Amino acid sequence: MSAPGGPDGLDRLVLTGLECWAHHGVLEHEKASGQRFVIDLELAVDTRPAAASDDLADAVDYGALALAVKAAVERDPVDLIETLADRIAGTCLLEPRVEWARVTVHKPDAPIPAAFTDVALRITRTRTTRRTEGEP
Repeated sequence: MSAPGGPDGLDRLVLTGLECWAHHGVLEHEKASGQRFVIDLELAVDTRPAAASDDLADAVDYGALALAVKAAVERDPVDLIETLADRIAGTCLLEPRVEWARVTVHKPDAPIPAAFTDVALRITRTRTTRRTEGEP
């Protein structure tokens, strides 16, 4: 088998544009009315076992993961997208094949009194950083 392609020796599974409706935000009307959040994921995974077996049991089931992330976004409102992004990363790292997760939370309808295209926060969490913080 050949070595995975990333600089850390791992492949990348990328999911972009996962749309969710949730009630996160500091302002009361954000919590009451809700708004759109768009999630991008980049996950470090060794895909060689799945490639060799051609069996979903050896792969990250990105459909199931997308639904788990959507559920994580749409539950329990929080004030900050920093908190939300960390929650999403923790959800991704529950999948044992994911070594690290890079999560981008877009808040395109953020209540900013100026013209803008997007507000986004990108974080990266590894199994080590999650354990250090007491997370799974």
